[in-house]
Amino acid sequence: QDWELDKEGFLDLLGKLVEEGKFLQNSPKAGLIPEEDRAAKHILERLEPYKKENGGVISIEHIHVSPEKHPNRGNIILRYPADAPLDAPVVSYVGSHMDVVYANPDSWDKDPFTFIVEDDIVHGRGTTDCLGHCALLTNLFIQLAKNKPDLNGMRVVGVLICDEEAGGSSGDDMVGVEGLQAKGLLNDLIHGPLIWLDCADKQPNIGSGGLVQWNLIVHGKMAHSGFPHKAVNAIELGCDALLEMQKDFYKSFPVHEKEALYGFESTSSFKATHTRMPEGGINQIPGEYTLQGDVRLIPFYRIEKAIEVLKQSVERLNTVEELEKLQGNHGPDSKYVIRDENGDIKVKGQLELTLSEPVQGIACNLDSPGYKALAAATKKIIGEVRPLADTGTLPLVADLQDAGFDVQTIGYGVEDAYHADNEFARISDFQQGFKVLCEVIHSLIP
Repeated sequence: QDWELDKEGFLDLLGKLVEEGKFLQNSPKAGLIPEEDRAAKHILERLEPYKKENGGVISIEHIHVSPEKHPNRGNIILRYPADAPLDAPVVSYVGSHMDVVYANPDSWDKDPFTFIVEDDIVHGRGTTDCLGHCALLTNLFIQLAKNKPDLNGMRVVGVLICDEEAGGSSGDDMVGVEGLQAKGLLNDLIHGPLIWLDCADKQPNIGSGGLVQWNLIVHGKMAHSGFPHKAVNAIELGCDALLEMQKDFYKSFPVHEKEALYGFESTSSFKATHTRMPEGGINQIPGEYTLQGDVRLIPFYRIEKAIEVLKQSVERLNTVEELEKLQGNHGPDSKYVIRDENGDIKVKGQLELTLSEPVQGIACNLDSPGYKALAAATKKIIGEVRPLADTGTLPLVADLQDAGFDVQTIGYGVEDAYHADNEFARISDFQQGFKVLCEVIHSLIP
């Protein structure tokens, strides 16, 4: 209960992980597929003396969910004590991931893949999200192995994962926590609190948002800008359609009465974040325009319902009647349905919506043993409990909660440094975090 983070060991491991960061970047659209085993190698080296096969007390599994296609993308499951039955009470720390987001060295003040320590600050990609947590969890299990505490039949499990930054995958690309769950390798964690260790600012994160990304291709008709009556302006149709879709969305998902209880910083949102169109001159009215964005949904609503609303909205807007209602906001010659002199339709605009795999948001159970233990430990070590809730998204946690797991979330990075240039973290935050994790274990011993 009075253990301290091994600062020297923590920094040494974190430095090795950060310096592998160039090969841990996860951005498939940019052709960056991480090799998490480069990080796992350093973690497993630290744990090697303490594993059961070497006379230690920790069970260590390095699990490749899709070894044929992704031989360098393994997860790590740590169990203490090694021989404890899988139906024994448990506290698990899950979700610390060995991949990182892309870092452009040109936009950083320091090299993102060089580990730099300045007083209490550590610099480098992954220090906050989430290599710092990987080093923290490794340090915890080393100390469990060295000190061999009697947990009166309780187990402690740590799960370090792949592919978190891609939001999860499917099929034979499903290499991370979704794959572990699909294979039943997390089933034994249902016997106690499951604490997702990938958040920031040292407070329980009691709510996170659902997510679905969307792509809306607007098909119009190209024409010379001197003849607007012959065109269906795809930009104008896209903007008007987006506004109508937002009206439908916010009518269906107003501010929920539980948002204040959980302290959500923002409500549900449906918005564009990116646009693109084919090359063309300024004197051309474009015939195609693409908007992209996402839905961030308060977890008291189901993300599947948001998908249904968006599909219905596009279906409605694609009718001639609705397109003709919609036109006219950009001048008398701006039309989304062009008719000939007999009133027959010559050209009409068309909306084409595609959606990513959705992720359901989560609202943690504030009456569960897991939350009570985490809140009490935070109060004792940090000095206050100030739960956080936002519409950022965590993969799989809602699926685990739906399956009956007592899921709680916390982390010890710096929120403003998440996915940011010049990412950093504080050593003192991880030192406090180590004590919180130990206190949670101590308080849950039967």
